[in-house]
Amino acid sequence: MSQPVVVPREEHTISRKQIDPDALRVLYRLHGEHFVAYLVGGSVRDLLLGRRPKDFDIGTSAHPYQVKRLFRNCWIIGRRFRLAHVRFGPKTIEVATFRRKLSPEELASADVHANVDVAGDQAAGHVRFLHRDNTFGTPQEDAFRRDFTVNSLFYDIGSRSIIDFTGGLDDLKARVIRCIGDPMERFQEDPVRMLRAVAMAARLDFAIDLPVEAAITAHRAAIAKSAPARLMDELYKLLRAGASQRAFRMLAERRLLEPIAPSVQSMCGDALWQSLAALDAYRNRFQETPDSVTNPILLGSLVVPLGLAPSNPQTRYLEDGTRRRGPAPSLGILPMARRDVERLRHILILQRRLVDVNASPRARRALMHRGIFQEALTWLEIHGNAPEVVENWRGFIETARTFEGDAEVGQPFPRRRRRRRRAGRRRDQGPRRPEGH
Repeated sequence: MSQPVVVPREEHTISRKQIDPDALRVLYRLHGEHFVAYLVGGSVRDLLLGRRPKDFDIGTSAHPYQVKRLFRNCWIIGRRFRLAHVRFGPKTIEVATFRRKLSPEELASADVHANVDVAGDQAAGHVRFLHRDNTFGTPQEDAFRRDFTVNSLFYDIGSRSIIDFTGGLDDLKARVIRCIGDPMERFQEDPVRMLRAVAMAARLDFAIDLPVEAAITAHRAAIAKSAPARLMDELYKLLRAGASQRAFRMLAERRLLEPIAPSVQSMCGDALWQSLAALDAYRNRFQETPDSVTNPILLGSLVVPLGLAPSNPQTRYLEDGTRRRGPAPSLGILPMARRDVERLRHILILQRRLVDVNASPRARRALMHRGIFQEALTWLEIHGNAPEVVENWRGFIETARTFEGDAEVGQPFPRRRRRRRRAGRRRDQGPRRPEGH
């Protein structure tokens, strides 16, 4: 392994002001305890590109339970490889110990143990058998076990320099996605990396290295061997990123959808591209993905233009009145959650009522307080091609809030408390006797 390229603070554009303050707090605490602490991966890449990182992940020489002893708000997760999650309210900073890629001889051994601080773990009351991949290493070893060169850059909080072991800085300037190591081997190890290469190229508007393209062509069928739920999660990330139209075009061109969702591959066309372009336009109005872009919205943006929208309830009733659930919904080998499919069905049903400009104010208020309303209005805004109707609804919502207080849209009307009737005298009790008798 060659010496790394180290870019001092005065020669790069990353400032600590751009880093999440809670991530800085974790970095400084680790550094103050004499551990190596780097900002790693996609956050360094995005900061150098002038983009806002989605996450700020940290790599360190500290072992997971050493991190836990430093932070009371830390939880250890993972069975295959232990990760430390340091939580600040709803935010999580992921802290991973530097790892190394195992040699063929080590992989052949069934009982490989990680190089961990056993004494420290025992002192904390943890006696564990670790998976063979749970092998700690140096920053350099950690860089070379990552997938793509532009994801292997480190920012050192101690010297405020950028450290590049794999040529990621050159690839960042050339705007190219290149594998670390042999792409053929890396895609055989984990076929999902093919999907990630295309998704990253689409999101960053980068080219894909020719050896990577050749490896995708050779191994695209292997992607069907990946866990379906994991593939579906990757597609949701792709739809949520703001470059879904470009990404799906690139997937279709490389026939990567064919092994996992042949119907999508065969039906790709203008209707799908227009739907995904509308989704991207809405997403890119915000710095981060808004809460209104839910999984049913994402799923619908993909399946509705292909004519695969859900039309019937998933639960059916037999002649004897018993309930029977239909087959689990899927898109090729990709599983779709029943709750998302059913929610999408209700979103689509509600569209006709949303565009009814002749509905009475009472009917509109009742519609506004349905749990599905906000998602249905988001769908109308993205795909309805009726901006004046959406604007009318926004005005109606503001007016309704003025009269109803701070009631949340999408929440049911509060129930009125019934007035209790005063207990009347029973007829058989006779007249009330005067007091004193």
